[in-house]
Amino acid sequence: MKRLIAALLAATMLCSLTACSQRMPYNDNTQKQQQSEVPEPVVPEPQPQPEPLPPVETTQPEPEETQKEQNHLFEPANPAAVTEFSSYAALDGSKLGWGPGGPVDDLNRSQGALAYQEKYGKYDADFIGKNSKKIYLTFDQGYENGYTAPILDVLKEKDCPALFFLTGHYAKSEPELIQRMIDEGHILGNHSQNHPSFPDTPLEQCKNEVEELHEYVKENFDYEMSLFRFPAGEFSEQTLKLVQDMGYRSVFWSFAYRDWEVDNQPDPSEALQTILSKAHPGAIILLHSVSSTNAQILGDLIDQLRAQGYEFSTYEPNTEIV
Repeated sequence: MKRLIAALLAATMLCSLTACSQRMPYNDNTQKQQQSEVPEPVVPEPQPQPEPLPPVETTQPEPEETQKEQNHLFEPANPAAVTEFSSYAALDGSKLGWGPGGPVDDLNRSQGALAYQEKYGKYDADFIGKNSKKIYLTFDQGYENGYTAPILDVLKEKDCPALFFLTGHYAKSEPELIQRMIDEGHILGNHSQNHPSFPDTPLEQCKNEVEELHEYVKENFDYEMSLFRFPAGEFSEQTLKLVQDMGYRSVFWSFAYRDWEVDNQPDPSEALQTILSKAHPGAIILLHSVSSTNAQILGDLIDQLRAQGYEFSTYEPNTEIV
């Protein structure tokens, strides 16, 4: 009995092993087959990449100007350049007055202005402008009499440039008007600190008269002047050379009339006809802003001179031989 049971158990185990071997053969081919049955991972096809966007251009704001563009035709003067005065002793110190009266040439130009231009032009001095249809309108600013603002109004309306020659008193007492002159494109000129007669004044003091006003306007208005007008038109060869060495150009005039006496103002119609009758190529016209007559006739003067073919121009030096 025991032998029969053992035989049955052995047969059962043998049968089980045979079945297992038939179901799961294990060899290299089987392993490869099993591996091949595992699905391969799906690799997505590469997609086209969008073209990169161009870099964004950023515009940097320009820095604000630290000072206004100035209406300069010449390099700013440098009064400090003069440090000694002995070299001027060889030049004539005689006082010369200026008023361009007398006979005129066939272009209505003062012969006195032409003669002085030929003699003293080498010192960067202008007594008359070049022979052209350009006219230069200039005002001397000694003190304020209430007419400068209306004059500026007319100049702005007519789009007409002008030169304003300042004294020290005016520069200190009328800052708003001076700033308006700058803002509206006019030229500021140096008429000295205290308006002395230069030929009667020691050269060192003359230098101080020019330099003090130059530095004041530079510091308070950020404006460096380059044109000078001698007080009362009184000069000498010495002082012309001194002003030139300080980097300034001296601007006189080829026409002026008695307009500065505030209690004795000329008749407006007569004044207008006087100025028109004296018009000439390259005219440097001197007017005073204290004059009520000048303020009244200025618009008509500009219109009628333009009708005659003249152009009111920003200042240009006279460097031609007359």
